[in-house]
Amino acid sequence: MTERDAGGSGSGSGGDAVPDSFDAYAEGRSEPRFTDWLRARSEPAWSAATDHRFARELGTGDLDDAVFRRYLVQDYAFLESLVGAFGHAVGQAPTMAAKSEFVDFLGTLTDDENDYFERSFDALGVPESAYANPDLTTTTQSFETLLARASREGGYAETLAVLVPAEWVYLAWASAVDERSAEGTGGESPERFYLAEWVDLHSVAPFETFVGWLRRELDREGTAASGRRQQRIERLFSRTVDLEVAFFESAYDADSTTDAFPGGDARW
Repeated sequence: MTERDAGGSGSGSGGDAVPDSFDAYAEGRSEPRFTDWLRARSEPAWSAATDHRFARELGTGDLDDAVFRRYLVQDYAFLESLVGAFGHAVGQAPTMAAKSEFVDFLGTLTDDENDYFERSFDALGVPESAYANPDLTTTTQSFETLLARASREGGYAETLAVLVPAEWVYLAWASAVDERSAEGTGGESPERFYLAEWVDLHSVAPFETFVGWLRRELDREGTAASGRRQQRIERLFSRTVDLEVAFFESAYDADSTTDAFPGGDARW
């Protein structure tokens, strides 16, 4: 199975139907992966995130600009916390090779993605005053708190428990968009560059490779952890997936970020 295959929409069995310990999950499996157990335990939220209305509408180009504006402003605000978490992981990583992987990805976040945000805000008519210091939704605040606590109060495994699903969910939905487009079952690809590039950023081979590496790091750390720590990692992973769903949902709530834009979306 390739990393892309492994990035699908989960087992669909529901987290409650999956053994609540990794040892029980691994019993009888030839090559059990800790991250597969985590993903299965996060259902049905995993499937809700990776096949969310937001991702499907984005992939077909049907996503309303007002929805994407609200989403993008919050995601840009969240990016600073994400960069901080990856920076923390650099210090926690056990080897120089691992530190180098994180440093390289930090370059992508602070260069390629930041450039994308700036061009997209310009195209969407979002002034700097609206995205430089926006009012945060409850979901964005919860996400930032989760990242900070996982990094500050845990070790390398706890940091990975949040970073892995935060990136893996995006690989999964973006890869699904690409596959539907290739099969001709997902409608037309988005014409607006800020939609098309958002898919591309999360489905390109280098990102897929990085997510695969992240998973292997958590597979190793999680398998070696005590049962009690594995439960903590599982809770962090599942909470992250829950928040991914809520993050997409909040983009459709016009009231959730109205205060960030004086006059609301009507100003556009």
